[in-house]
Amino acid sequence: MKQLLFVFIGGGFGSVLRFLIGKWLNNTENGIPYGTFIANILGSLLIGVVLGYAAKNDAISQNQTLLLATGFCGGFTTFSTFAYENHVFLKSGDFTSFAIYSIASFVIGFLAVFAGMYLIKFM
Repeated sequence: MKQLLFVFIGGGFGSVLRFLIGKWLNNTENGIPYGTFIANILGSLLIGVVLGYAAKNDAISQNQTLLLATGFCGGFTTFSTFAYENHVFLKSGDFTSFAIYSIASFVIGFLAVFAGMYLIKFM
């Protein structure tokens, strides 16, 4: 039960922060969901840092990992919103934005995870 509470708390904070970033950065005028993109990239970097640090040092407890990686990063990043935004691009015939947003999200997201884990090697 305690582990569920850590995931719940972390997820709540992550979701609220993602909402705020989306309100601030998502632009309805040009349709580019920068807020979702930034949240996914930052979340990928953070999960790389957290899990890299946990693997390197055994300094983060299982509960802290649940709070930060599973909870916060799980609530902060979102594939469902990403998928919906791509659906909107395809439905509107904006294949260029669809391609750029999808490829950039995957490539930069993966690179951010690796960067986070790499950064921990020097700490």
